[in-house]
Amino acid sequence: MRKTFDELTTWLESHDGIAHRDDLLRAGFAIALLRSFVRDRRATLIRRVWLALPQADGHLVTAARAGGRVSCITLARRRGWWMPEAVSGGIHLHLPPTAGSARLGDAWPGVLHWAKPVMPWGAPALVGSVEDALAHIAICQPYDVALVLWESAANIEKLAGDYLRGLAWASRAARNLAAQVTGLSDSGLETLLVEPLRRAGLRVRQQIVLAGRPVDLVIGDRLVVQLDGYAFHSSSAQRSSDIAHDAQLRLRGYTVLRFSYAQVVHDAANVLLTLRRAVAAGYARAV
Repeated sequence: MRKTFDELTTWLESHDGIAHRDDLLRAGFAIALLRSFVRDRRATLIRRVWLALPQADGHLVTAARAGGRVSCITLARRRGWWMPEAVSGGIHLHLPPTAGSARLGDAWPGVLHWAKPVMPWGAPALVGSVEDALAHIAICQPYDVALVLWESAANIEKLAGDYLRGLAWASRAARNLAAQVTGLSDSGLETLLVEPLRRAGLRVRQQIVLAGRPVDLVIGDRLVVQLDGYAFHSSSAQRSSDIAHDAQLRLRGYTVLRFSYAQVVHDAANVLLTLRRAVAAGYARAV
């Protein structure tokens, strides 16, 4: 049974509005139909192989025009990794060293990562691998920002530390990050504090279960740090549960310090100073 323009449109819409010709042929759409679809101006043909609807995902269309794949912080955003607010910029694309011209023009507001892939490219695609995105983040972003993204990726993508450390990273920055990442951070907020505290010589543990629930950080033996995320306490019941848990921890001899998203992101220096003062005052030590 012959497929129709409407069926082709529906199929493309279910694939972010853009697809490779080979995938369309495998889905049962005849080459004659694809040509008619383009001639009828229902889609644009990019690099002779990508069909894109007018409403197609802009990042993917740009990747198709460049002959590359979405990567680095652009892929991080697409996959929902926790990202500091200060990270900005245009689209980041990955192109292999053998790629030809990106065909984007001198005024294109983005970043091209020309690099040998960590993961073999295989079949045509417009979104790069998690591993390649991490490799690009390592050399594209400041160390503390990169570590936040690596920790978030390890947590969300379920990447074991041993796996990351076993990959053949091309840069020293990526190897250093792989050596540090644990995947324990429940959010990027934790990472923003953990590394500076550890660099200060403090013993910091993450996601330790105390009084029946995991806590964000434990400094030393007795100082508990709880971090309220951007959308914390979505209900009064959650807030009440947090207060009750804090009380249980205090009854067990722990000091509990709770900080907001805004404090950690916008005033991290004062948060770290408060924690160092708490340690100096002996709150991290067992009585």
